[in-house]
Amino acid sequence: MIQIKFFASLRERLGTSSLNLQYAGENTVADVAHELVERGEEWRFLEERDVLCAVNQTLCGKDAKINDGDEIAFFPPVTGG
Repeated sequence: MIQIKFFASLRERLGTSSLNLQYAGENTVADVAHELVERGEEWRFLEERDVLCAVNQTLCGKDAKINDGDEIAFFPPVTGG
């Protein structure tokens, strides 16, 4: 099982802060994002380049390797003024 968390505007867009996904041999964060995008149009933002991700609370790229039991977080880019 992989726990997936969504933060800030991403959470608002989906109407959920987290979900569990049965681990099916996905190798990378990009694989998980692709699987979620297949659920429908509202998930398409996960393919955007500027969406940030973390595995087990460590910022990473979408090419990061994942394992069963990992936590993946997606969040929008941080902006400041």
